[in-house]
Amino acid sequence: MDEKFDMFLETVNECFRSFVGGINEYLTGNGCKCDVKLQKSGYVVSYVLNDSKRTLATFVSRKTGMKLRIYPEHIGEYQSFLNTLPEKVKKEIKKASVCKRLINPDDCNPKCVMGYTFVLDGEQYPKCRYMAFQPTLSEENNPYIKQFLEKELQAGTEPADL
Repeated sequence: MDEKFDMFLETVNECFRSFVGGINEYLTGNGCKCDVKLQKSGYVVSYVLNDSKRTLATFVSRKTGMKLRIYPEHIGEYQSFLNTLPEKVKKEIKKASVCKRLINPDDCNPKCVMGYTFVLDGEQYPKCRYMAFQPTLSEENNPYIKQFLEKELQAGTEPADL
């Protein structure tokens, strides 16, 4: 691992370090480039898919704890997975900001990348891509976070129907 990532890892709660290290190994081993930046609020660690230059996930530090922001471009292919998430995570997703551009494209910055529309517990949600999927690291959430990343990577690598 590189020095910047090691410095970031030192700031992670000790009980989650092996999980964060494992996510790093998993993502970098599956074609993601790890980008570590130091900001006022702490480290921001992003994983960019080499083939598409799009960000798959970003570790962000918040007062409420370390979160992993996930950008699931292929959520439509596995949205039933969302129903299996812990109730706390579902609640966070449901209360996340609505994507203004999905509702009215003129209501948000034209450079803003549009959010996601998905179904969770039988209800459709139009959510902001930067707020929708940010589970907090926890013993309960971590296995689901890993599954979420696996599903997104699998969906992104399967050949499209012709």
